[in-house]
Amino acid sequence: MGLSPFQFVYGKACHFPVEMEHKALWALKFLNFHPNETQSKRRNQLLELEEMRLHAYDSSRSYKDKVKFYHDRKLIKRTFHPGELVLLFNSRLKLFPEKLKSKWSDPFVIKSVFQNGAVELEHSNEDNQQRSWIVNGQRLKHYLGRDVEKFASEMMLVDP
Repeated sequence: MGLSPFQFVYGKACHFPVEMEHKALWALKFLNFHPNETQSKRRNQLLELEEMRLHAYDSSRSYKDKVKFYHDRKLIKRTFHPGELVLLFNSRLKLFPEKLKSKWSDPFVIKSVFQNGAVELEHSNEDNQQRSWIVNGQRLKHYLGRDVEKFASEMMLVDP
């Protein structure tokens, strides 16, 4: 048939690595390339690529630092103590249902405060079951409801 077993199975000629190397050497000689010049040029290209990668890394790092600075600038430093009442921000976005409802939910009691800013909250259900979970301190604000009620009752007593 005049075909090699590889050609017979795959339908195309097989090129061994030795043949490829020979053809590459022949192309270099034919085009009059100097192996030393191409080697140095390739080395310079690799060094330029490394410089571009380092530059991209530095610019990415500086961008992340700027974004972190702007984010941290907007954070409000609040200190919480165990036993205080706080409101928890409900971050679930509901567009239309209950759109006038407050996003701050029930007053919760602080059980403990951690150094990293996390706070453990405690809440009792209607069945008097205690539930506790840990949340980020940035999602909390102090509950002033009892103080306002006390202030309002004092004002009622003063005004005749």
